[in-house]
Amino acid sequence: MRSVFRKAVFILSAIALIMAAFALMLYFGIIHPNNPSKKKYPVRGVDVSSYQGVIDWNELSGRNIDFAYIKATEGSSHVDPYFNDNWNNAKETELCIGAYHFFSFESSGEDQAQHIIDTVSKDTKMLPLVIDVEYYGGFKTVDDIDVSKVKKELRALIDLLEKEYGTKPVIYVSSDTYETIIQDDFKDCGLWYRSVYMKVPKDVDWTFWQYSNRHVLRGYKGKERYIDMNIFNGTKEEFLDFYEK
Repeated sequence: MRSVFRKAVFILSAIALIMAAFALMLYFGIIHPNNPSKKKYPVRGVDVSSYQGVIDWNELSGRNIDFAYIKATEGSSHVDPYFNDNWNNAKETELCIGAYHFFSFESSGEDQAQHIIDTVSKDTKMLPLVIDVEYYGGFKTVDDIDVSKVKKELRALIDLLEKEYGTKPVIYVSSDTYETIIQDDFKDCGLWYRSVYMKVPKDVDWTFWQYSNRHVLRGYKGKERYIDMNIFNGTKEEFLDFYEK
């Protein structure tokens, strides 16, 4: 009996150690649950904000990426402190670039649209704007928001941005915000789906997929060691058509 018990303890301990090692490798970006086929999805890119600190765009652009989305604004008043430098320096590379806005549940769509327009100048070559819709702070779940009001303000923001920039924005979502806010009412916009541990569900029609939040690339040095990796759902030719619309 003692021998059987010791073997069981040994096996359980070994399993625990393996699981702990696997979790650590995931956390430190040594292994990645998602590795989308480069043949099927040849267009790759990053999204960045002040968390990546000062970026050497010449260095970063040489890391086998095609595009970069740069955080510009949040709510109706906040501007990412690195946005202007990132935007101007990234434009000097061959990357296709775009700006993104973090949507606030506390500000009107009209106020947020004006804030974006005041911050992000229209450029003849830029990816469609992105509206990042995530739960945050005291708004942790759908129970913390007025869904109908949020949808109304988000629609107002979309319409005003389309009028100003000439293209509909793309909406970035987590699985939670997709299912509770976006899924049924915003099919006219492209979708950027975040899923870093599993593939995107088959019934989701996505434009971009954020498949990792644990990659490490050369070219930045901020308080965040990692950088988000994304793919475009299409060929390089289709991506250039999307970029040049």
